[in-house]
Amino acid sequence: LNKYEQTILEGWEDTHKKSQLSLWILLALREGQKHMAEIKSFITVATSNTLTADDKSMYRALRRFSEAELIGHTTAPSDNGPDHKVYSLTRTGTNVLKTFLDRNIIPVFYTAPNKQLIERGR
Repeated sequence: LNKYEQTILEGWEDTHKKSQLSLWILLALREGQKHMAEIKSFITVATSNTLTADDKSMYRALRRFSEAELIGHTTAPSDNGPDHKVYSLTRTGTNVLKTFLDRNIIPVFYTAPNKQLIERGR
Protein backbone atom coordinates (compact mmCIF):
# COMPACT_ATOMS: atom_id res chain seq x y z
CA LEU A 1 0.00 0.00 0.00
CA ASN A 2 1.13 3.53 -0.60
CA LYS A 3 1.27 5.99 2.31
CA TYR A 4 -2.23 7.37 1.65
CA GLU A 5 -3.78 3.90 1.39
CA GLN A 6 -1.99 2.85 4.59
CA THR A 7 -3.42 5.89 6.42
CA ILE A 8 -6.94 5.10 5.21
CA LEU A 9 -6.59 1.44 6.18
CA GLU A 10 -5.25 2.25 9.67
CA GLY A 11 -8.16 4.62 10.36
CA TRP A 12 -10.67 2.02 9.22
CA GLU A 13 -9.00 -0.68 11.29
CA ASP A 14 -8.97 1.53 14.38
CA THR A 15 -12.71 2.17 14.09
CA HIS A 16 -13.40 -1.50 13.37
CA LYS A 17 -11.36 -2.70 16.35
CA LYS A 18 -13.09 -0.31 18.75
CA SER A 19 -16.48 -1.58 17.65
CA GLN A 20 -15.35 -5.21 17.95
CA LEU A 21 -14.19 -4.91 21.55
CA SER A 22 -17.69 -5.26 23.02
CA LEU A 23 -18.37 -8.43 21.09
CA TRP A 24 -15.08 -10.05 22.06
CA ILE A 25 -15.42 -9.19 25.74
CA LEU A 26 -18.84 -10.81 25.86
CA LEU A 27 -17.62 -13.83 23.89
CA ALA A 28 -14.73 -14.21 26.34
CA LEU A 29 -17.13 -14.23 29.28
CA ARG A 30 -19.46 -16.63 27.49
CA GLU A 31 -16.62 -19.13 27.77
CA GLY A 32 -16.53 -18.68 31.56
CA GLN A 33 -15.58 -16.34 34.37
CA LYS A 34 -12.44 -14.28 33.81
CA HIS A 35 -10.57 -11.40 35.34
CA MET A 36 -9.52 -8.54 33.08
CA ALA A 37 -6.10 -9.92 32.15
CA GLU A 38 -7.70 -13.23 31.15
CA ILE A 39 -10.28 -11.41 29.03
CA LYS A 40 -7.52 -9.47 27.28
CA SER A 41 -5.56 -12.66 26.68
CA PHE A 42 -8.66 -14.43 25.32
CA ILE A 43 -9.25 -11.58 22.87
CA THR A 44 -5.65 -11.53 21.70
CA VAL A 45 -5.55 -15.29 21.13
CA ALA A 46 -9.03 -15.56 19.59
CA THR A 47 -8.32 -12.77 17.11
CA SER A 48 -4.82 -14.04 16.22
CA ASN A 49 -3.22 -10.91 17.71
CA THR A 50 -5.20 -8.55 15.47
CA LEU A 51 -7.25 -7.06 18.32
CA THR A 52 -5.75 -5.89 21.57
CA ALA A 53 -7.21 -3.53 24.13
CA ASP A 54 -5.58 -1.15 26.54
CA ASP A 55 -6.57 -1.25 30.21
CA LYS A 56 -8.49 2.04 30.01
CA SER A 57 -10.71 0.76 27.18
CA MET A 58 -11.27 -2.52 28.98
CA TYR A 59 -12.24 -0.89 32.28
CA ARG A 60 -14.56 1.51 30.47
CA ALA A 61 -16.29 -1.35 28.62
CA LEU A 62 -16.53 -3.54 31.73
CA ARG A 63 -18.03 -0.67 33.73
CA ARG A 64 -20.54 0.04 30.93
CA PHE A 65 -21.54 -3.64 30.76
CA SER A 66 -21.87 -3.83 34.54
CA GLU A 67 -24.11 -0.75 34.63
CA ALA A 68 -26.24 -2.30 31.88
CA GLU A 69 -26.44 -5.53 33.92
CA LEU A 70 -24.86 -7.58 31.13
CA ILE A 71 -22.07 -8.72 33.43
CA GLY A 72 -21.49 -9.15 37.14
CA HIS A 73 -18.37 -9.63 39.18
CA THR A 74 -17.02 -11.19 42.32
CA THR A 75 -13.60 -10.81 43.88
CA ALA A 76 -10.91 -13.45 44.10
CA PRO A 77 -7.49 -13.40 45.74
CA SER A 78 -4.53 -12.50 43.59
CA ASP A 79 -1.10 -14.08 43.88
CA ASN A 80 0.68 -10.75 43.58
CA GLY A 81 -1.41 -7.84 44.85
CA PRO A 82 -4.97 -6.76 45.48
CA ASP A 83 -7.91 -9.04 44.84
CA HIS A 84 -9.04 -9.53 41.23
CA LYS A 85 -12.51 -8.70 40.01
CA VAL A 86 -13.72 -11.84 38.28
CA TYR A 87 -16.36 -11.08 35.67
CA SER A 88 -19.15 -13.27 34.35
CA LEU A 89 -22.12 -12.88 32.04
CA THR A 90 -25.50 -12.40 33.61
CA ARG A 91 -28.59 -14.04 32.20
CA THR A 92 -29.37 -10.72 30.49
CA GLY A 93 -25.85 -10.61 29.05
CA THR A 94 -26.18 -14.14 27.72
CA ASN A 95 -29.54 -13.35 26.12
CA VAL A 96 -28.31 -10.09 24.56
CA LEU A 97 -25.14 -11.73 23.20
CA LYS A 98 -27.08 -14.65 21.71
CA THR A 99 -29.59 -12.32 20.06
CA PHE A 100 -26.81 -10.06 18.74
CA LEU A 101 -25.06 -13.06 17.20
CA ASP A 102 -28.31 -14.37 15.71
CA ARG A 103 -29.16 -10.97 14.19
CA ASN A 104 -25.81 -9.52 13.22
CA ILE A 105 -23.14 -12.19 12.88
CA ILE A 106 -24.65 -15.52 11.82
CA PRO A 107 -26.87 -14.22 8.98
CA VAL A 108 -24.16 -11.86 7.72
CA PHE A 109 -20.97 -13.92 7.84
CA TYR A 110 -22.27 -17.48 7.75
CA THR A 111 -24.18 -17.41 4.49
CA ALA A 112 -22.71 -18.88 1.32
CA PRO A 113 -23.18 -15.71 -0.78
CA ASN A 114 -21.47 -13.52 1.81
CA LYS A 115 -18.63 -15.99 2.32
CA GLN A 116 -18.07 -15.78 -1.44
CA LEU A 117 -18.15 -11.97 -1.33
CA ILE A 118 -15.54 -11.94 1.41
CA GLU A 119 -13.34 -14.41 -0.45
CA ARG A 120 -13.59 -12.34 -3.64
CA GLY A 121 -12.64 -9.24 -1.63
CA ARG A 122 -9.35 -10.83 -0.61
